[in-house]
Amino acid sequence: MWKHYHIIETIEELAELLAKQSGATKIIAGGTDLMVEINSDQWPELDTVLDISRVIALDKIWQDKDDMLHIGAIVTHNDVLHSRLLRDGAFPLLQACYTVGTPTLRNRATVVGNLVTASPGNDTIPSLMAMDAKLVLSSVRGERIVPLADFYTGYRKTLLEKDEFVKEVFFKSLSPCQKGAFKKLGLRKAQAISVLNCCVLLTFDGDKVTDAKVTMGSVGPVVMHAPNAEQYLIGKVVDDSIIEEAARLAVVDAKTRTGRVSKEFRDYMMKELVMEALHDLMRADLRQSIPQKPISLNTRDDWSGVKQGEWDGDTIKTTINGEEYVFTGASDMSLLHLLRDRAGLTGPKPGCEEGECGACMVFMDGRAVLSCLIPAPRAHQANITTIEGIGQDGVLHPVQEAFIQHAAVQCGYCTPGFVMAAVKLLQEEPHPTREQIMAGLSGNLCRCTGYNKIIEAVEDIKHI
Repeated sequence: MWKHYHIIETIEELAELLAKQSGATKIIAGGTDLMVEINSDQWPELDTVLDISRVIALDKIWQDKDDMLHIGAIVTHNDVLHSRLLRDGAFPLLQACYTVGTPTLRNRATVVGNLVTASPGNDTIPSLMAMDAKLVLSSVRGERIVPLADFYTGYRKTLLEKDEFVKEVFFKSLSPCQKGAFKKLGLRKAQAISVLNCCVLLTFDGDKVTDAKVTMGSVGPVVMHAPNAEQYLIGKVVDDSIIEEAARLAVVDAKTRTGRVSKEFRDYMMKELVMEALHDLMRADLRQSIPQKPISLNTRDDWSGVKQGEWDGDTIKTTINGEEYVFTGASDMSLLHLLRDRAGLTGPKPGCEEGECGACMVFMDGRAVLSCLIPAPRAHQANITTIEGIGQDGVLHPVQEAFIQHAAVQCGYCTPGFVMAAVKLLQEEPHPTREQIMAGLSGNLCRCTGYNKIIEAVEDIKHI
C-alpha cells in the first residue's frame, strides 16, 4: 500500500514533513477517496502517507469578527450537519453535505478533502463556490489565500504546490437578504455520485434580485459559474417565467460535454435542476428540508486528543472490544484486514472494499466507520468495537435478538454491518422514526432480504 506512514499531531509537523518528501506523498484525513484508490492499486508507487486525522487545530468550525465562517481541514460532513453556525450562515453547504454518501461515510469524509479531490461532480464545490469561498494554502514557506473558483486548473487538477496543504476554507456568512439552494441528480438517494449538481444563491433588496450566483457541477472538467444566467437574474423579481429563462441560460453557459450520459440528457436535467433550485430558495420552509438532528451514527465518544508521543511507525497499540492488542508489521494494511487477519475477528466482512456495502462496519472512538477505508495505523491508541463485542457475557445484544425474531437474516454476509449500524443508531436515537431508521441503514446493502424485515426488527426494539 505505502512504504511510510506518519501520524501527524500539529500543523507545523505536517508542513515540515511535507516539505521533506521526495517520493509520491498523499495526505489522508477521512480516507474515503484515497483508500478506494489505494485498494484498487491506483497508487502502486506511493511512498508516504501523512495522516492528519488527529491534528486538533484543524478540527474546528468558527466565525471571526468579520462574520467569516471557517472550516478546518479535518471537519467532516457530519460536523457540518450538526453545526448551528453553518445551518444559520451556510445552508446550501448543509444541503450539499446531506447528500454526500451515507452517515457512516460522512463520519470520516471531510469537506476540505472533497474540495481537494477536485472532481467536478463533488457536491460541496458548487455551494462553496457560490458563496465565494477561499482556501488557505499552507507550507513551510508561509500561507497564501486562493479563491475556490481559481483553485482548479483542470479535471482533478489544482494549483496546490507539492509542499502545500489546504489548512481551511472560509467564506462570508449569508445575510438575511440572501437565499440559496443546492440540487443534485444522482442514481439513488444514498451513496450516489452526482450525475449533475448545481447551487443558486440570490441576494435580494425587497423582492428584487441585486446579485446572483449560479454554479454547476459535472458539466465540464471543473465546476463553473453560469455568467449569463447570473446577469439575467439581477434586477428581476423572481417568478415562473424568470426561473424558466434563467435555467435556459444556465444550460447555454454550461457548454455541456458528453460523458456518462448524453449531452441532450445533461442539458435537459441541468435546466430542471436550476429551475428546482430557484423554486426551492423561494420556499419559506426550505430549512426544514434538512432534519434539525440528522442521523450521524456517532455518539461523539471522540478520540481524546492525548499526545501519542514518538511513534515508531510500526507498532499499533489499540483496544478492541475492551481488550488491549499490540500489533507489529501491520502498518501497511487496512483496519479491516488488521481485524480479520491479525486479531482473528472475522465479523467485519470484506465486501466491496470501496465503502459502499457496509459489511465491514465497526465503531471507532464512538463513530460508526467503514474499516475497509481506514488505514490500520489509525487504530493506534483508538477504541474499536466489532460485532464480536456487541453482546455481553455470551448474551446476544437486543438488536441481534430482534434480527433473529424477525427473520432479518438470509445469507448473513451483510448482517454484521446492519447490526452495527442499528446498534449505533439506537444509541444515538433510542426511539427512531422509520425515516431515521432508513437513514441510519442507508450505508448497508443486502442482496437477500428486501430490507423490510431488517427495518421491522429495528422498529421493534423499544430501548437499548
